[in-house]
Amino acid sequence: MVNVLASLFGASPVQPLEKHIDIAYQSSKLLIPFFEAVIAGDWTKATEIRERIVAYENEADDLKKQIRLGLPKSLFMPVPREDLLELLLVQDKIANRAKDVSGLVLGRKMQIPAVMAEDFMGFIRRTVDAAKQARKSVRELDELYATGFRGAEVNLVTNLIEELDRIETETDELQIRVRASLFAVESTLDPVNVVFLYRVIELTGEIGDMAERVGRRLELLLS
Repeated sequence: MVNVLASLFGASPVQPLEKHIDIAYQSSKLLIPFFEAVIAGDWTKATEIRERIVAYENEADDLKKQIRLGLPKSLFMPVPREDLLELLLVQDKIANRAKDVSGLVLGRKMQIPAVMAEDFMGFIRRTVDAAKQARKSVRELDELYATGFRGAEVNLVTNLIEELDRIETETDELQIRVRASLFAVESTLDPVNVVFLYRVIELTGEIGDMAERVGRRLELLLS
């Protein structure tokens, strides 16, 4: 049954959050072709993709501001407004990290050592999978809102969050593998570049971390 309050107050206020997570995901998704271009040494293409990442990040930031200003302050919200705002901030960091990573790599024209390129791209793809699963989970918010965060929809979202946790665990394992690959060859590389490569791995890993935190925020909404 559609929540009575949702009927009274019109369109769900959580729909903009669903749009926001889609934008954040799209920004992170572009890291796959971005790093493919970097590994291929195609800096023109990498620059073009970086510009698209920045455009998505700016769009996400603008929407974040609109949501913060427009999210109802009504006491009749089925979940605390503050919890939705916290979810929004975590989502936004997915786009922020995609921008940070691409900016660092492009700014220094960093090379990914060939010996670790395959593991690195596997890490990037699984990290994007985590962001995609976070998007899939958040896209159920509208249904959750309509049902007052009760019923079968809660079980569906719980299962989505469990899958998100599994994916994020895999990204952690892949991150360890990539760091080990870099450690194995770091003595042959410029020390400064090595430091920045570790930083790129760390920032990329934070995208997966933020995706997992999206799941944690959703769990709070369900509790």
